[in-house]
Amino acid sequence: MIAVLICVLACAASYWAGKRSLGLGMIALLAFGYFYGILRANLLTVFSHFIFDAGMLGLYLSQKWSVHDPADARRSRMIRLWTMLLIAWPFVIALLPFQPIMVTIVGLRGNIFFIPVLILGSQLKEKDLVQLSAGLAVLNVTAAGFAFAEYSLGVPRFFPFSPVTSTIYASGDIAGGFFRIPAIFSSAAAYGGSMVASLPYVIGFWTRAQRRILRLLALAGIGAALLGILMSATRLNFVLGSAMIVATLVTNRVKASKWVAFLVLIAAMGYVAMTNERFQRFKTLSDTEYLADRVAGSVNRGFWEILTDYPMGNGMGGGGTSLPYFLQGQVRNPIGQENEYSRILCEQGIIGLLLWVAFIGWFLLQARTAFAKGSWQNSRRLVWSFAAVTLGTAWIGTGLLAAIPMTFMMLLGIGWTTTPMPAEVRPLRHPEKKGSTVVRRYGLVHS
Repeated sequence: MIAVLICVLACAASYWAGKRSLGLGMIALLAFGYFYGILRANLLTVFSHFIFDAGMLGLYLSQKWSVHDPADARRSRMIRLWTMLLIAWPFVIALLPFQPIMVTIVGLRGNIFFIPVLILGSQLKEKDLVQLSAGLAVLNVTAAGFAFAEYSLGVPRFFPFSPVTSTIYASGDIAGGFFRIPAIFSSAAAYGGSMVASLPYVIGFWTRAQRRILRLLALAGIGAALLGILMSATRLNFVLGSAMIVATLVTNRVKASKWVAFLVLIAAMGYVAMTNERFQRFKTLSDTEYLADRVAGSVNRGFWEILTDYPMGNGMGGGGTSLPYFLQGQVRNPIGQENEYSRILCEQGIIGLLLWVAFIGWFLLQARTAFAKGSWQNSRRLVWSFAAVTLGTAWIGTGLLAAIPMTFMMLLGIGWTTTPMPAEVRPLRHPEKKGSTVVRRYGLVHS
């Protein structure tokens, strides 16, 4: 009953906030996305698996999907086309009798439910970005508070053992036999990935904030994200987070006072990492033999066998996409692999895989749009780079289309960075003529 009420609350809150602005709607949804893991772990019912889905439904219902402005229609034409293609083919596969109806429905949800977020990303405006970034900073700090409590009191105090938390209990490979910290997420990988995905927005908020309290909030959000990456002890996220910090140091031009605060924060995080053995799992990146075995196993395991045996796929859910534990035993011809593209091939067949390969190729060709000068340009570059690396490394893991809330954040970023931003105007006092105003255009203007 409690899980049902939370689902209703998630839907209503996301709908209410989304009606006021897209940015507020996304933050309301992400609040439930951040807490999804710990809620699901402590509410072992069917409905607890659909808390984030209910919030997504509320956000979707709150938005106007039709475009009346010709300029907006031109800007988002391609992302809308790709959204329709990536949704249409899984629907065709779902009509074929490959899997039981419940497995098919849940598998279809995992393959298409997040895809419309691409369109939401193409609709982001300045106001939405500010609200999204400030909200992410607050959520990051909240997650860090839970992570510190788990670090001090132990993960089992917050995540009781069950089929839902088996991944967490299988990750006790930190020095001293400790678990990787999941904070309020479904796993440590989801925690670290979400922190990395939030960094571009919070960093952009920090560079643009004028009020001192907002700059401090942004710095707190950045510090909480970096601490979360260390506590989650996920190697790829450590590499991505470090690269974002280096890019921020190289590309941003801000006041000296801002740099001092930022560098002090980075130095503090570096000191914490180097003086606490529990935060040093990233050092295993130097074990090239282990990494080579991991990559080889993920890339080669079953790909050609799946292509030969299931050219049209094994049906929605046939690769295990986002299936709750109570449905996993119903899958016909279950196939396991640690390769997201093998999973797509398994469920959508060769046509579905080729569609995704074509979409990723198109996305990579939009680097010129993402890297163009304009409003939030540094954030756009970091978001595009994060999405590109995530897509490029999906063959060494699974969960690309079903990670909560990281999939939402990644697809939002793809939609945002592949759509030219509209021209924005800002009144400024003329430096030579007192009392007059001039208009400065910034952002991206594409016809």
